[in-house]
Amino acid sequence: MRSTLEDSARAAGIELDWIDAYGQPRRLAERNLQQLLERLPWPQSPRQGRGKRANVPLITVDAGGTVQLAVTDRRAMPAKLRDEAGAEQSLRIDADGRFQAPQRHGYYELHCGAEQWRLAVAPARCYSVADRLEPELPPSWGLSAQVYSLRRAGDGGMGDSGAVAELARSLAQAGGDAVALSPLHAARRTAAIYSPYTPWHRGWLDWMYADPAQVLGAEAVRAALADAGIGAGWEQAQCDSLVDWPQAYALRRTLWQQLHTRFLRHPGQLHDDLLAFAQHHGESLRTHARMVARDILQTQATPRSDVPEAFRVELEFEIFAQWLAARCWRDTQNMALDAGQRIGLINDLAVGCDAGGSEAWSYRDSVLKGLELGAPPDAFNADGQCWGITTWSPWGLQATGFRHYIDLLRANMSRGGGLRIDHVMGLYRLWVVPQGESAQQGGYLHYPCDDLLRILALESWRHRCIVIGEDLGTVPAGMRERLTARGVLGTDVLLFMRDAQGQFLPPAQWRREAVATTTTHDLPPLLGWRAALDIQQRAQVQAWPEHLRSEQQQERRASVEKLDQALARWHADRPEAGVAPAYANQLSVDYVFDSPAQLVLIPLEDALDRQEQPNLPGTVQGYPNWRHRLPASGVAGLSPILRQMNRQQHGTTLP
Repeated sequence: MRSTLEDSARAAGIELDWIDAYGQPRRLAERNLQQLLERLPWPQSPRQGRGKRANVPLITVDAGGTVQLAVTDRRAMPAKLRDEAGAEQSLRIDADGRFQAPQRHGYYELHCGAEQWRLAVAPARCYSVADRLEPELPPSWGLSAQVYSLRRAGDGGMGDSGAVAELARSLAQAGGDAVALSPLHAARRTAAIYSPYTPWHRGWLDWMYADPAQVLGAEAVRAALADAGIGAGWEQAQCDSLVDWPQAYALRRTLWQQLHTRFLRHPGQLHDDLLAFAQHHGESLRTHARMVARDILQTQATPRSDVPEAFRVELEFEIFAQWLAARCWRDTQNMALDAGQRIGLINDLAVGCDAGGSEAWSYRDSVLKGLELGAPPDAFNADGQCWGITTWSPWGLQATGFRHYIDLLRANMSRGGGLRIDHVMGLYRLWVVPQGESAQQGGYLHYPCDDLLRILALESWRHRCIVIGEDLGTVPAGMRERLTARGVLGTDVLLFMRDAQGQFLPPAQWRREAVATTTTHDLPPLLGWRAALDIQQRAQVQAWPEHLRSEQQQERRASVEKLDQALARWHADRPEAGVAPAYANQLSVDYVFDSPAQLVLIPLEDALDRQEQPNLPGTVQGYPNWRHRLPASGVAGLSPILRQMNRQQHGTTLP
């Protein structure tokens, strides 16, 4: 029985053996195998098994590489290859179904007799930081920010594209090249709890993050606020230290509905732009808007007779909101580049989506059903994690020509100069869990990694977009090297850069093909880490026994001591460094800047000496995840920090 299960698991792409977060070999339990195979609609035909090149809708190949088709006619056959401009070239497919791909990357149509395929010819690697920058200039740097945490005058209680524009302008003046943002994906705003990593649709935008004044003008926003009668609540929300998501949504929905009403009364050039936007995105946009409208009406007590009109209003509003958000973020990216940044916005692509959302419905032929994503037990979560989201299935992607994946890359790459892929190991394998089961009942499911990496490189060049992979946690052997070979930058985090004995690695030993940073949104800022605030918070929320809390704090004190020793050694070896920096985190930031990484991104929390952690993984209630706002000083408080960063990277100090 076990042998039969294992054969089926291999055919389905389920990993039987792996190395866990502690470096120990693990083997999937028989019960896990049975449950996963029951839920996975894997292709059981031998012709479709793994390792075979079936006649799929899209074939990927490296530029100049050999394409292998599945053929039954064992004769050499003439064929034609047509590029995206319509130009054709003749070729010959040999008796084994092989031919050489073009040297020029792009998408092609292959015609051979009555058969037809699409061909994605990939460049050797992704578009890089070096491709985007002038070669003689030093490596690039920037800041990373949770968009909602930013402040600007008149923001109504949460950060938005206008606040990002202000930050990007200040950063450009200081010599910085990029602003890395938390996900901007469309969210289900009728949900009780919000996380930017559980999106409703990753291809569309959460319009709450847009500042409509960037497109419609400040006067239009002031007039709409007055007409809506929400001015007092709008101003009060700005004083809060935490984002109140239900309140923020209610205020913005009221404002945006008023803006929409006023917009329809005064058609003009912008109205034509909205119509062009809706026409360009066609049924994809309307499907998303219909799903949103249906979800909203289901939460309201709308009389049946009023439903058709209410549905039409909601649908038209969502299309308007998507257009306005898209234009706001386009303007923000253009402003960042015009101000002098060489990369601009770096967007974040979440690993999955809401199983009941508009993305899962729009791509229902390529989405996993009955399974959710998560993580196996590790050092941070002894029981593992269930994330409550789904994503594409390996076979669904192949059967639909990777349309789902390509659409999401295009949507997110078109909005900035860089794209961070959350949990980039998902291009190789994902931990999937049967819905209703614990994370420990899951297993790793493999994906067509070579195909996904080729498409990623191709779309990266088409959009001139650098690619960053979050390659943290449990990483299969050789995977980081595989990503590096394809030009996907890794992520080196100060708190994780240690040797086998737990000593912090000197900056010279960090990776060049990576983004260097001090911490992440799932870790405490440096000051919070030093104070072990994350341990205190987790112990309180998860009701740890006292001995566990004490052990964790003792380990943290030892880690802090090791970091201080590493910083002291590094500073002593730099005669030009002089006295230690004035502000608390500067020595650690300087340490990170001294790495050979192509791009350095410092979280705003560390740049402002904050202690609050944006997200405490493994918690839903008991900690204000994704709600903390930065201090009212905002961008103004960054001025001395930005000058210091510019000095560290460029050797000069701005006046």
